Amino acid sequence: MTLLITIFAAITVTLIWYKKAPDNSMRYGTLALMYWGASLMWLVDAIFEYAELGAEFFTPAAEDMLNDSYLGLCVVALGLIIWIVMLFIKDPKGIIRKMLVKKNA
Repeated sequence: MTLLITIFAAITVTLIWYKKAPDNSMRYGTLALMYWGASLMWLVDAIFEYAELGAEFFTPAAEDMLNDSYLGLCVVALGLIIWIVMLFIKDPKGIIRKMLVKKNA
């Protein structure tokens, strides 16, 4: 489930990035790369788990699927948090800078 959730997140953000490709102010490409990296990590994990378990890999227990889903959603949320913090630091539209200048004036 972690692999599927991160792949869906990566595909979604990649489509958003592609649609807004000329304008890179929101840095969707960085978010897409984070999700593709997480997807690659889970793919390698799935390959090694399949090598260890064999056919049992395709019949996980319901509790394991729930835990994997929770972990996948946490990874997607962490990626969003990192991306938002990056946006606050870079401030591509200058909103935070304008708010700070207005407060000081």
